[in-house]
Amino acid sequence: MKRIGVFVCHCGSNIANTVHCEKVAQVAKDFPGVVLSTDYKYMCSEPGQVMIQEAIREHNLDGYVVAACSPRMHEPTFRKCAARAGMNPYMVEQVNIREQCSWVHANKEKGTEKSIDLLRMGVAKVVKNEPLYSTTIPVTKRSLVIGGGIAGIQAALDIANAGYPVTLLDREHTIGGRMAQVDKTFPTLDCSACILTPKMVEAAQHPNIELMTYAEVEAVDGFVGNFDVTIRKKARYVDFDQCTGCGACTEKCPKKVPSEFEMELGMRKAIYTPFPQAVPNKPIIDAKHCRYLLDGKCGICKKVCPTGAVDYEQKDELIVERFGAIVVATGFEQFDISAYEEYGAGKIPDVITGLHLERLMNASGPTAGKIKRPSDGKVPEKIVFVKCVGSRDEAKGRPYCSKACCMYVAKHATLLKEKMPNSKSYIFYMDVRTPGKNYEEFYARTQNEYDAQYIRGRVSKIFQVGDKLIVRGEDSLLGRPVEIEADLVVLAAGMDPRGDAKDLARTLGISYDQHGWFTEAHPKLQPVETHTAGIYLAGACQGPKDIPDSVAQASAAAVKAAGLLSKPELTSEAMTALCDEAICSGCGLCQSICPYKSIEIKSINERYHGQMRQRRVSNVNQGLCQGCGACTVACPSGAMNLKGFTNDQILAEVDALCQR
Repeated sequence: MKRIGVFVCHCGSNIANTVHCEKVAQVAKDFPGVVLSTDYKYMCSEPGQVMIQEAIREHNLDGYVVAACSPRMHEPTFRKCAARAGMNPYMVEQVNIREQCSWVHANKEKGTEKSIDLLRMGVAKVVKNEPLYSTTIPVTKRSLVIGGGIAGIQAALDIANAGYPVTLLDREHTIGGRMAQVDKTFPTLDCSACILTPKMVEAAQHPNIELMTYAEVEAVDGFVGNFDVTIRKKARYVDFDQCTGCGACTEKCPKKVPSEFEMELGMRKAIYTPFPQAVPNKPIIDAKHCRYLLDGKCGICKKVCPTGAVDYEQKDELIVERFGAIVVATGFEQFDISAYEEYGAGKIPDVITGLHLERLMNASGPTAGKIKRPSDGKVPEKIVFVKCVGSRDEAKGRPYCSKACCMYVAKHATLLKEKMPNSKSYIFYMDVRTPGKNYEEFYARTQNEYDAQYIRGRVSKIFQVGDKLIVRGEDSLLGRPVEIEADLVVLAAGMDPRGDAKDLARTLGISYDQHGWFTEAHPKLQPVETHTAGIYLAGACQGPKDIPDSVAQASAAAVKAAGLLSKPELTSEAMTALCDEAICSGCGLCQSICPYKSIEIKSINERYHGQMRQRRVSNVNQGLCQGCGACTVACPSGAMNLKGFTNDQILAEVDALCQR
């Protein structure tokens, strides 16, 4: 019989207030296998751990149970404590009598009784525990950053500066992301391009960074330290090795289409670079609009190219690269305002979004920085801003706050007043949220010095009368309806996850929430990690963020990635799934349900009635498996078992409770 120790923690008064800790320890002395049972005020403290280590040596313990707080918080602490005393760390069980007893029971006697039952089950389980051992795996000292916005650029630069090679991948043919579309940044009103462009150039010229633009991730195989990533390099129809970026092709191209970068307020050619500061600053051909690729006519760009870089025969290319760590920084999309039909969004040309206004304000934008109405080119005098469009709206499925809207509306009102002193801004809002350094002061200055009128209330309808826009809403502070005759309406559209975010999450094997934002491993303790080891989050792909928060999180993700790459080898998870091939039917249900793609079906040779035959069975990749246990409950034949939570161990807990 194994020699088991029991240690009951008071957690100060957290547990002791509603659980008789001394009584729990006393009762546990009579449990089968228990040779020592004691209690202490703070088991996780240094004296508490020293006490456990001394008990292990003095009583020659084979395993022990700690009755304390959640294993999620301190199970690693007590496992390390066991390892320092020479005990296998997986011979330790932690019973949660804080969250499951103390915090949910006001009756001390009932809380104590339940604590004893939980401890009884814990002891029964640790008796069935067997030592588990981690294995080591090599690390590919190279990182992939998916997304070339400001977060992706910052993460790539930080990893590269730490001395590790980085591939910076973006689906567009230039890096820069949404920040490249912004005119100025709050609260300092710095030129966005002046901040971003040097970063873009630094990333392009860094010896440890490989730019891979106009490319997408197709598949991800492997595991932490050794991810095999299949990348689709889309056809550009321009050989970048030969192209000098002279611009002759763009100048002569006769085909014009609305520019996505300019929010369709301006035009671009079928062979183009999105904006003057694009990196790399070389054009690509838009296959959907190129006359030669569509019907074989034109071909002017190829004729005028001095280096012969135009190649109409170019095809998509699939490559497979291996990386040790992946940083996901795919950013956000602006909410589709056409969902608000009552605002005339998508129908009235002078009802625009914040990003449209950014392009109108920008000196390199479609109007060269002059604010003009999209409908007739007139300069607006009365501008109405409507906040929380696609944010904090349950009816539109967007209950969350997009965080940056309040500040960018204040920025827009400030810049409009500077550009057009005779203009007047009216801002409809629900609440004003300015949680950032110098944000509140900026908001106050917008009101006091730039004459922006804030109206607390929702807008009910926007419609056009002649060349004016009628905005109807309410002033909830005055308790009366409001009607404003405006020249231009700007909807503060919120942030949405990328349209393909869920597909990318499934490709990477990471989780996402009900809205499509990628989910971190722990909101407080692991804010940049995911549940898949070796994959980290940066920027607005995780949830709405402004530029400073995105940059800060990108650097945090880079530190995590660099820390992983700095290790000569990694220790794999010991508590992983294991398949009993003798009873496995090869149905593949476990493979389809595994969120980490750690299970594959293989064929084995076996002798059956004197003859050799092949049979399909499941095989678990121990490097990929995270020990979630989903396969064990799905397996119809019971062939899948989880180390540390085997059927025998779970049933032992149930039996102990039934036989008390």
